[in-house]
Amino acid sequence: MEINLVFLSRVQFALTTMFHILFPVLTMGLALFLVVVELLWLGTREEIYYRMYRFWVKIFAINFGVGVVTGIVLEFEFGTNFSRFAQAVANVFSPLLAYEVMTAFFLEAGFLGIMLFGWKRIHPGIHFLATCLVALGSFLSSFWILAANSWMQTPVGYRLADGKFWAVDFATVIFNPSMPARVSHMLMASFEASVFAVAGISAYFLLRGKEEAFFRRSLGVALIMAALFAPLQIYLGDYSGRVMFHHQPAKLAAIEAHWETNTRGGAPFAVIAFPDMEKEQNRFEITVPDGLSLLITHTRNGRVPGLKEFPRQDRPNAAILFWTFRLMVAIGTIFLLIMIWAGVLWRKGKLFETRLFLRALVAIQPLGFLATELGWITTEMGRQPWLVYNLFRTAEGVSPIPVENVIWSLSLLFIIYPIIGGSYFFYVLKTLRRGPDLSSPIPPIQRPAGMRALRE
Repeated sequence: MEINLVFLSRVQFALTTMFHILFPVLTMGLALFLVVVELLWLGTREEIYYRMYRFWVKIFAINFGVGVVTGIVLEFEFGTNFSRFAQAVANVFSPLLAYEVMTAFFLEAGFLGIMLFGWKRIHPGIHFLATCLVALGSFLSSFWILAANSWMQTPVGYRLADGKFWAVDFATVIFNPSMPARVSHMLMASFEASVFAVAGISAYFLLRGKEEAFFRRSLGVALIMAALFAPLQIYLGDYSGRVMFHHQPAKLAAIEAHWETNTRGGAPFAVIAFPDMEKEQNRFEITVPDGLSLLITHTRNGRVPGLKEFPRQDRPNAAILFWTFRLMVAIGTIFLLIMIWAGVLWRKGKLFETRLFLRALVAIQPLGFLATELGWITTEMGRQPWLVYNLFRTAEGVSPIPVENVIWSLSLLFIIYPIIGGSYFFYVLKTLRRGPDLSSPIPPIQRPAGMRALRE
């Protein structure tokens, strides 16, 4: 009965997290895209950038609203499903969530209305500031959530007394060893997924021959941003792996299906493997000699602890983690190859005319979000069986409630979430079908009164 309770509570939290995370990813990425587009509008005064902003901000608004609604559920589940965990870490965890509300939510709530409805009511520079502050709010929300989650991965700055964690240095808690890598990696994942989504939508309309000038420009801006994000994300992924090696060696060993600590020579890198947790070996594998040592330690003979170094009850599930990680890496590699292809076509002057390339952009559009889900699975399952790494087990953190309660609430989510998701796609697709508004009057870019007087 206890095993069922732990499993079902984990499934419910995983379902709500994986559904919710899709919306903040697009919110953060589109927020940055809108900042770039409005900056181009103010800098060039080309009407098309104003039209682009007004079109994509509608998608942003729908996504933002659904993200807020789905995120509230997670807050409640700390109490309903993991109340023992909430009681144990409240003195460390709760302030970080409160900081999110006081910084991120206040910024977004205060300036979202101006961003959406303030075009004809305020100076364009103030409107741009509102856009920047809403974007900053979305980034701060990610920062605080990931700071809290990273503390669970690499706990520091606390003391443990009477079964509870007490913060002794909040700066150390916030800037824990894994926080910089995980915040940067998640933000870049959001930016990358979003610009490829914009590129895919733009490519779809170009293939259909609709508003070609508008969607060419949208595609161009998205691809320029993607050209920066795709290689940078690969570097940040490598950086995250090295942080994991130093602070969560069991997770790294599971991700790499690495069982035996190398004592002579370097550790091999498994390109393909089918890990067997019971037999403590890979049923089949294709490896690159010394490859793992080179990747992780940047030396050919670097020592990498194997999964057998850790007690069986403390090992993450290598059979799942090996493949979720590699699929995520494969998607990142696809994005990089797509951008190399885009660069070749741009040099030939055929970027917008090559239909195969446009179809490829449409096809890969969901992959950024899939990579985010795979990354989240890798991160969270890699921490198991711990809620607070090496200190507090998942089985110790669940609420003392009947299994039937979790079954009932989980069943309800399987009904409600398809309704929310269906409604979201209905309104997004409806907005996309309408296309951009190319006829309404645009607000003039006026200089402040003092500047006009000075010029006169």
